[in-house]
Amino acid sequence: MILDPLYIMLAAPGLLLGLYASWKTKSTFKHYAQYAASSRMTGAQAARRLLDREGLHDVGIEAVQGFLSDHYDPRSRTLRLSPDVFNSPSLSAIGVACHEAGHAIQHATHYAPLKFRSAMVPITQFSTNAVYFVFIGGLIMNLPPLMNAAILLFSVVVLFTLVTLPVEWDASARAKRLMVSAGIVSEQEREDAGRVLNAAFLTYVSALISSLLTLLYFILRARR
Repeated sequence: MILDPLYIMLAAPGLLLGLYASWKTKSTFKHYAQYAASSRMTGAQAARRLLDREGLHDVGIEAVQGFLSDHYDPRSRTLRLSPDVFNSPSLSAIGVACHEAGHAIQHATHYAPLKFRSAMVPITQFSTNAVYFVFIGGLIMNLPPLMNAAILLFSVVVLFTLVTLPVEWDASARAKRLMVSAGIVSEQEREDAGRVLNAAFLTYVSALISSLLTLLYFILRARR
């Protein structure tokens, strides 16, 4: 596939957008990591305040290694924050930590898109692992049913990336709103912390575009 001119033509825009989104996220995070919030709260403290205000005292917060490896684990009801977020009072750290707290609040309030995305995880993982083997097998053996099966498998991946958009956008919207009402940041500081979240959201947009272009490649190649 990587030597197929059609694949290169279709994959290139998604790849370039993905590289830009990754650079934008990292550079924006590093920029606002230089500015501390007036509250001097660390990312972990900010997330704890939001969770406690929502009555989520049983949601844990742990440090995890890695750069921007922050995530919420709904199975253990735990926020896992990277060192640059957990220990830092920067606007970047607070933005990311409050975003992850937003996911925990979504989980607690049974936010429908999050429930749907979580239910899709097993089949999406299977589809991601199997789709290329199925499609290449269909090409080699010239079996249209196999190629069509691969298209269906990858459609699941596309749907997953599509559902991810409202989940991430809503978590950021909650974070931007609650970090001010909770006294973690000022209105002006929220704008700066929000820029980190906006940059991160671009990575999910690029993932959707990339997956759509890959699906288009599968469809066009199958027809040929």
